[in-house]
Amino acid sequence: MNRNLWLLAGAQGLFLTNNVVFIAINGLVGLSLAPLGWMATLPVMGYVVGGALSTALVARTQVRFGRQISFQIGLLVALGSALLCAWAVTERQFWWLVAATVVAGYYSANGQLYRFAAAELCPPTFREKAVSLVMAGGLIGAVLGPNLASRTRGLTEVPFAGAYLALAVVALLSMLLMAGIRFPAVPKRQASDDPGRPLREIVRQPVFIVAAAGAALGYGVMNLLMAATPLAMQVCGYPFEDAALVLEWHVIGMFAPGFFTGHLIQRFGALRIMGTGVLLNAACIAVALSGIELHRFLIALFLLGVGWNFLFTGATTLSLQAWRPQEKDRAQAAINFAVFAVMALSSFASGALVTSQGWQWLNAGSLVPVALTGLALVWLARVRRREAAAAV
Repeated sequence: MNRNLWLLAGAQGLFLTNNVVFIAINGLVGLSLAPLGWMATLPVMGYVVGGALSTALVARTQVRFGRQISFQIGLLVALGSALLCAWAVTERQFWWLVAATVVAGYYSANGQLYRFAAAELCPPTFREKAVSLVMAGGLIGAVLGPNLASRTRGLTEVPFAGAYLALAVVALLSMLLMAGIRFPAVPKRQASDDPGRPLREIVRQPVFIVAAAGAALGYGVMNLLMAATPLAMQVCGYPFEDAALVLEWHVIGMFAPGFFTGHLIQRFGALRIMGTGVLLNAACIAVALSGIELHRFLIALFLLGVGWNFLFTGATTLSLQAWRPQEKDRAQAAINFAVFAVMALSSFASGALVTSQGWQWLNAGSLVPVALTGLALVWLARVRRREAAAAV
């Protein structure tokens, strides 16, 4: 881990702090302000919809300005959107809150590229570990996020307005960290340079399809259950502090494995680690369906976090095989668009299902994308075996 990777890991941790606070409070704030109960998670959905809508624009800024300036623009947006959220909550403006989270999605689209940037700050032989270790910086968010949400929700007269103000400070801290990172210089492009393959050709590769499916479906299942957890625990009569504790251990599960996931991928391969992630997701659902005691919420969400880490880190390293250097910006944007699109659907579905069908049905429905992810991994493994046999 060189200095640049340490600073990027810190920025990743602050990015996840923002995400965890949003997940912890947006559904509850939405429930208190929304005209109808099923709209409660629209502020959560707005964050990921904004991310999906921003992927193409972020890709263009990355090409034109390079990693650092593009990331700093994202952090400026994070600062402004956090202040707008605080104002919207203070004035009880539900639709302004949704609009502010949509704007904040631009920051999310930038932050999702931190893991790819990690691979560019080290030699090729270290990139799996670099991706994994930078993602391990999310442990900062695991500890800071839930505690920040819990300790600042009563900071002002209006509940949770103080939490949004705290996120503005988090954005400023992240800007300082980002200013210290030295990314590789953006190469000057000539008209004669090879632009690489068309995007439609890149996305048709089996390795790209499975990497995108693993990242998107893994994130979708995680988001579906995580976004619904504070609402489900409130319905079950648990105080917000208990929900914050469950989310803290969930995010620890998401990022603590980052210290060794890269080593596991190098030793066993991305597909096996992603398959382990699928099994952990299934175990999470089994625990969640077994009861609504506090320890079951905690164990289920911890397993969900570890399963997400294996799936998402594996999918990220697998995707690096799908493009050439000159193709990376549009290919990474395509993967992130798939992730955000599935997250948007899962954010909306989480609020609608948990308030209308209940926690049990929400978990049972999650088995469908988990099974689809497993089938995709089996398909790619068979494709590779056929290719290897044909090459002999």
